[in-house]
Order: sequence, then C-alpha cells, then structure tokens
Amino acid sequence: MALNLFGSGFKTQRGPVKFCQVKSKFLLPAIFVAIFATSRIPGLLPPNFSAAYAFAFCAGVYFPGALAWALPLGVMLMTDILLNVFYYHARPVGFYLLLNYAVYALLIGLGKGIGRKAPFLTLVLGGLAGAVLFYLVTNTLAWLQDAAYAKTITGWFQALTLGRPDWHPTTWEMFRNTLLSGGLFTALFVASEKLVAESPADKTAGSRAPATEAEEPGEPEESQT
Repeated sequence: MALNLFGSGFKTQRGPVKFCQVKSKFLLPAIFVAIFATSRIPGLLPPNFSAAYAFAFCAGVYFPGALAWALPLGVMLMTDILLNVFYYHARPVGFYLLLNYAVYALLIGLGKGIGRKAPFLTLVLGGLAGAVLFYLVTNTLAWLQDAAYAKTITGWFQALTLGRPDWHPTTWEMFRNTLLSGGLFTALFVASEKLVAESPADKTAGSRAPATEAEEPGEPEESQT
C-alpha cells in the first residue's frame, strides 16, 4: 500500500492536540498570574481573602515540574517585595514570608498529590483543605512566637479563634475569609483550566478526528506498489 503523505488524518488528529497543549502551556499560567496579581491590590479584598492559597494549590495540580514551584512562589515573592517597599514601607523580605512560603510549598505538594484528573468537587475540596492547612500552620506558629499567647492548649485555642484582644479582625473572622477565598478561587482556577483545555474549537476538532482515521465508504483502495 502506498504511503499517503498528504492525507488529512494525521494533521487533523495531531494539530488540535498540539495547539491545545501550547495554549494550555502559556494561557493558563497567564490567567492564574493575572487573577492572583489583581487580588493583591491593597484594599480590594477583605483581610485574608486571598487567591494565594488556591494559586499555590492549583499550580501543583496543573503545572509540570519546576514550573509548579517557580511560578507561584516567584510571583508571590515579587508582589510581596513590591508591596513591602512601596505600600507598607517595610523591609523587602521578612522572616514571616519564608514561613508563609514553606506553607505554600506544602499546598503545591498537596495539589501534585491530588492531580489534574481529579473531579471538580475533589479539587475544590483540596483547595479548601489547603486553606485550612495554611490557617492551622501559620496561627500555630504565631502562638509559638508571640509572647501575648500563653503556651498552653488554651492559648493555642485563643490563637486559632479570637486572636489577640488588641487585633481586629479576630483570627476566626480571618479564617472565615481564608476558607471562603480558598474555595472560591480554587473553583475559579479549575473552571479556567477547563475552559482553556476544552474550548469549543478544540471540541469540534476532536470530534472530527475519529472520522478521518477511516476511509470514506465506497472510497477505492490505493494502488499497490
């Protein structure tokens, strides 16, 4: 059978797949970064209502290799430095940031463990679990470091709920915002990935691919060589 170098089957089958992969490779990270950067505008969102937890978790879910670690942590570091220098007028990098990044790294690992093939609800629950993990770890560290908290179970419970009496909002209110934002932004990121990976053009192209693999009925066989 002669080799058909100009048949449409190969091009139709591989073309959309390659285009989808390239589109996901560049467009999805851009969407994630844009949403996260917008959420960091001072005063735009309530305290602790942040896209950071979902950003770290979903980066672990969707991005391969080193990109899953470099993109979220690099963007967070850059925005933290800009905010500290130009808005808060503080040191560019503080010790507390390193602790936060260690927790974000745990969220990235959690996302990698769940994986992109998980159902939508599982991914949203994973984002919520990441927000809870961030809350527990960071407030436990605050309890250990802050002399205002008694180093007892009661003091730890205070750090997780009411917080210090001279601070507002309370730790519990901040946890509520952390949990709500973790679920909301995770759902937004997951929906963005599905829209990027399954656009109408990709679905149409994918639906045509199987038809090209077989010859049309009644088509004469190619000549033997």
